[in-house]
Amino acid sequence: MARSSAAVASPWSTPEERAREREQKREAVLGTAVRFFNTKGFHATSLDDVALALNVTKPTIYHYFASKDEVLFECVRRGLESIRESATTAAAHGGTGRERLRTMLLDYAIVMTKDFGICVSRTQDTQLSPDSRTRFRALKREIDIIIRHVIEEGIADGSIKAGDPRLATFTVTGALNWIAHWYDPEGRMSAQDVAEGTVAMLLTGLSPGGKD
Repeated sequence: MARSSAAVASPWSTPEERAREREQKREAVLGTAVRFFNTKGFHATSLDDVALALNVTKPTIYHYFASKDEVLFECVRRGLESIRESATTAAAHGGTGRERLRTMLLDYAIVMTKDFGICVSRTQDTQLSPDSRTRFRALKREIDIIIRHVIEEGIADGSIKAGDPRLATFTVTGALNWIAHWYDPEGRMSAQDVAEGTVAMLLTGLSPGGKD
């Protein structure tokens, strides 16, 4: 009797499928946790809250993250990396310092209206473990340096009025970070409206003659 050569579909996932499923579940943990952190705060949020919202047990969360600190750091890292990547790209583009600064500030402002950006602004570095705190501060410092260099170049090419680049950097980043505290996605202004309006005001103060 001849044996059938027809392939039998395996009920087991391939390594690629398992990796994809793991990443999807990890993303679900982060997306749920960041919303809890943003609404309840880090200390008031427990991994039990996250597990319950996802309809899983807390031990399931530990398959993807070792601790609540690791979850929080990954959330703020996502927000900071978004800002850093857009700032790096804008800094490398042609144009005046002011033109490049406008691009990076607009991207920065948009990030501050999204979950991971909001988490960056609402997280105090003292809430993180010493190791995570060091990495958090290093990322923020890298972003500040990128923005400061573009401001310095704008002062040098005359597109940004002369002043203290360090003070200017702290002023614009402070204003943009604060968007995360007051922006209402259900409000009358869209994220794009908020970003463009805020950046226009900041650039007016930095432009020669006080004009945008």
